Amino acid sequence: MDFLKSLAIAASGLRAQSGRMRVIAENVANADTTPTRPGEQPYRRKVVTFQQKLDNELGVSTVQLGQIKRDRSEFKTRFEPGNPLADARGFVQKPNVDTMMETLDLREAQRSYEANLNVISTTRRMLARTLEILRA
Repeated sequence: MDFLKSLAIAASGLRAQSGRMRVIAENVANADTTPTRPGEQPYRRKVVTFQQKLDNELGVSTVQLGQIKRDRSEFKTRFEPGNPLADARGFVQKPNVDTMMETLDLREAQRSYEANLNVISTTRRMLARTLEILRA
């Protein structure tokens, strides 16, 4: 595999993981929000998908951020009878965001990002070393 191909593949991984981390940050930021009016649904967790993309110029498969979908799992509820947003039983719906799960997803995305960054660094070092050999 030549240097440009490995750089293109790793760069696509960086972009995809960066987008994933942005979505995770949005989920965490909205984990404790409540609807603004009675009858509205709270924030619904977003889930990232990835898709394969063919780079015709280089002839390699890369990855890109796919659709960002809404998690259809149940909302959490909290008993707050004095809250104006509470239903008839006194429960308020909360977002379906689990901050522990988001933290784990973020850690995985960071590690994938770092792995792609290491590929780019290693490729650059190999390229520099190759140029040194050719100059000698």
